[in-house]
Amino acid sequence: MHSQEPYDIVIIGGGPAGLTAGLYAARARLKTVLLERMGFGGQLLNYDKVENYPGFPEGIGAFGLGELISAHALKFGLQTLNAEVVQLDLNKRLKAVHLPKGVLYTRTVIIASGASPNKLGIRGESELTGRGVSYCAVCDAPFYRDQEVAVVGGGDTAIEEAIYLTKFAGKVHVIHRRDRLRATQVIQDRAFNNDKIHFVFNSIVTEIRGDAQGVDRLVLKDTRDAAVSELPVNGVFVFVGIQPNSRFLPTEIDRDAFGFIYTDQEMATSVPGVFAAGDVRFKRLRQIVTAVGDGATAAFSAGRYIEEHFS
Repeated sequence: MHSQEPYDIVIIGGGPAGLTAGLYAARARLKTVLLERMGFGGQLLNYDKVENYPGFPEGIGAFGLGELISAHALKFGLQTLNAEVVQLDLNKRLKAVHLPKGVLYTRTVIIASGASPNKLGIRGESELTGRGVSYCAVCDAPFYRDQEVAVVGGGDTAIEEAIYLTKFAGKVHVIHRRDRLRATQVIQDRAFNNDKIHFVFNSIVTEIRGDAQGVDRLVLKDTRDAAVSELPVNGVFVFVGIQPNSRFLPTEIDRDAFGFIYTDQEMATSVPGVFAAGDVRFKRLRQIVTAVGDGATAAFSAGRYIEEHFS
């Protein structure tokens, strides 16, 4: 695949940040293609409901919001391609985006590749993934109707997902290494008032046990006295933070120790003509609303860069 005329912008990632960048770029009549290796929506596909996106006081289904943002971008003629980026060459005037079947050339790149869930890194986790170990309650909750499950984590995502799981599971154990949650107070209050949720504080999971049929129990260690106990459950949902999808990037793009991309307030990276937006970017708040803002800014900045360097 080789475009004779280079693109103005190649956007990598089809979550809220990438789609919004595509919307703004297409609306500005910039020749743009958005590359997505899976499905439009990004992390939205892992959640049930969004309650803090402006304009929806009653909340909105996460999948529905993703569809709306996608439809809005496509309305302005955004070109999309289902493909995974395997390599970027950024040291020439035109950047080269290598795909499994060809190369795209472009004046600018917007990296909106998002982030993926962190793993616990304990015995039994990888072996039982898909057979009782999950990182997506929306995907797998219906399998645990009237059963006991555990959620590992204490932030907003963990507690929101624990609440969602109570729609299906008979009991949800929330396991958190500290003596208090990190989730915002309104989410905490909802969880503490839910009779199906049981909190296991000051504890970490050291092993996930099970067999060919799936998970049957967790091994826990008390963080105060190192006492070991077992918790019988049929499934465990892990929500202990995220890691950026940035391993495919070349070393000249500056990142922090975890791989999140450094940008300035214009979303510009350390490489001229390359911008970043959304969860892959180094920032304090990772929310849909901030991803959307990043995407709009990145598209605007890419347009300005093209005007200044290619006109």
